[in-house]
Amino acid sequence: MSIDSSDDLHASARRLSAQLGPLRRRVMQASRLAAGLPDIPDAQIEVLRRLDAGGWASPTALGHALGLARSTVSNLCIALERDGLVERRARVGDARSVEVGLSERARQILQHYDASAETVLVAALSTLPAKTQRDIAAALPALAALAEAIDAG
Repeated sequence: MSIDSSDDLHASARRLSAQLGPLRRRVMQASRLAAGLPDIPDAQIEVLRRLDAGGWASPTALGHALGLARSTVSNLCIALERDGLVERRARVGDARSVEVGLSERARQILQHYDASAETVLVAALSTLPAKTQRDIAAALPALAALAEAIDAG
C-alpha cells in the first residue's frame, strides 16, 4: 500500500495506532503465560526496560526519559523495590540523591520474558504465509525509523 494523499496517511496512522497496543498486549500476555512470569504492570515494565538499557538512574532522569512525572516514577520505583525488582542506592558523587537500578531478579525476569516472547512470536510467525513473514521482516526497519521520528518530534 502506498500513501498517496494526506487522507491515506491519516488512515494509515489510525490503523497503525489501533494495531500496536493490542499486538503488544497480546505478545506480553502470551509470553507471560508461556513462561509462568509475574503479571507486572506496563508502566513498571517501561521503568525496568529503561534501567536495563541505561543502568542506574535517578527518578528524575527516568521521568524525563519516559515522559512521566517524577512523582509517578517515584511511586513506580517504590512498588518495584517492594517487589524486589529494583534496588536503591545513594547517587554516586551526591549522597543526598538516590538512584535506582535493576535487581538480579528483574534481570532474570526480563531475560525469561524476552526468550518467551521470541518463542511465542516464532510460533505465530511460522503459521503465516512466507510472503507475510517477509513483509513483517521488511517492515521492521521502517518501524524503527518511525520510533526515531516520534522521539525526534
